[in-house]
Amino acid sequence: MNKSATMLLLLLAATTAMAEPPRADPAPPNDPAPPSGPPASSPDVFFYPRQGQSPERQDRDRYECFLWAHKQTGYDPSLVRPDLHRPVRVVAVPAPGHDTAAGAVTGAVIGATVARPHDEGRGAVIGAIAGAVLGSASDNSRRKQAEAEEARRNAQRESAAARAEGELQDYRRALRSCLEGRGYAVQ
Repeated sequence: MNKSATMLLLLLAATTAMAEPPRADPAPPNDPAPPSGPPASSPDVFFYPRQGQSPERQDRDRYECFLWAHKQTGYDPSLVRPDLHRPVRVVAVPAPGHDTAAGAVTGAVIGATVARPHDEGRGAVIGAIAGAVLGSASDNSRRKQAEAEEARRNAQRESAAARAEGELQDYRRALRSCLEGRGYAVQ
């Protein structure tokens, strides 16, 4: 094969390898990971009348205690909250190995181009090795950035989950106090 045909094939391969893959979200795993923390607590409390309160009275007391506990704590159990116990997974894009392959192909093209006549093959090999090394360093850097971002986001979620759990427990204590003050046994 002559030099121009070799160069054309290497250039075509480099262009193909350097094209960025589609940025589709990864498919969800078949067996999702279990939540990393304990299951979220429920805002519900169970209460029983100790003084013969009627069902209507129980409904009114429960609603009035809900309003009071909400006013005291700012917590509203009727709001939908995200699952803060499920960890975040950050995926590096483009996929790992992309820069290594692109670097190797680009290095091979450049190596073959700058090589002395009749030494294109050796130049391509040396260029491919150098390009792969540089591409691998780039892939490694991207992976480390993704891992750092994942750790940061998961720390934020854990902090938010702890805060939300504290707010919920405050609400439950307030609700319990109100109901006990109105003559109910609270579990």
